[in-house]
Amino acid sequence: MIFEQNSNAMKSLKIIVILLVSTVVELNAQKSEKEVAILFGLSQPLLLNGFNIEANFFTRKMSFDYSHGVSLEYQGSIITGAVKEQHLVAHLPYSTGFGIGYRFTSWLNFRVEPKWHRFEIYYDGEDQTLANRVVAYNTFTLGLGLYGKWHPFKTKDNFLRGIMIAPSIRWWPNVSTTLTNDSYTYFNKITNQTEVHEAMSVGANNTPWLVNISVGYRFSL
Repeated sequence: MIFEQNSNAMKSLKIIVILLVSTVVELNAQKSEKEVAILFGLSQPLLLNGFNIEANFFTRKMSFDYSHGVSLEYQGSIITGAVKEQHLVAHLPYSTGFGIGYRFTSWLNFRVEPKWHRFEIYYDGEDQTLANRVVAYNTFTLGLGLYGKWHPFKTKDNFLRGIMIAPSIRWWPNVSTTLTNDSYTYFNKITNQTEVHEAMSVGANNTPWLVNISVGYRFSL
């Protein structure tokens, strides 16, 4: 299993290197129609009690981004399945990574996205301290994202022109984790039995799927 994880990680690294080389070539080829945007995700503060900032760079045919989420709380209705049955919640101090994509139109682009996530698991209702922590681990996802790009005030001649709204749907499956066999066996003090915690997915209801709307401002270069 460890060999398979290392193999997957190497394949992912090769993909990332290819993407970075392609990025340099594309940036040298495209000399016009460049934009920069700073965006803030809405689902992170509204659903996860956290924060996310994203920087976008657009050329005529390509899109590039870096995003960083902070202090995300997976609890309440966000927790389902075995994690809920084991009375656990997850705190993500960070979820970070970048994306490289192709613009089908001025308002629609598709990206490949390597991301890194830190999970800290606690019992539901307990203080999230080191002494109370059940387990902590990292996951690496290599996924895909479909992004919209809408400027509701594009025809204005004032500062409203730069306002940007970006809906997205993403699929971020786990490629590797720092857990042995992607799981952790422990004695659960609430269920009073030995349980197995499977490495969590970063999406909705412990799946790889994420839907979000980000708002921000774009600048033409």
